[in-house]
Amino acid sequence: MQRREIENYRRLGLNISFYRKARGLSQSQLAEAVNISRTHMSRVETADCAVSLDVVFDICRVLEIAPKELFDFRN
Repeated sequence: MQRREIENYRRLGLNISFYRKARGLSQSQLAEAVNISRTHMSRVETADCAVSLDVVFDICRVLEIAPKELFDFRN
């Protein structure tokens, strides 16, 4: 992940966390549904790693939201 994009990854992670909690899912439950480890899910939510679009699309499918919802970064 490029350093100049870290803020966007942070905001993406916050949005994933927001929608996950709104659906009443734990990190473990979402990670299992997306077929990644809970540790990886945690790292995505805390912007500790980059995330592929495949995983983003899987997260959206499980959370029943459009990808644009995860990329709607509020100030």
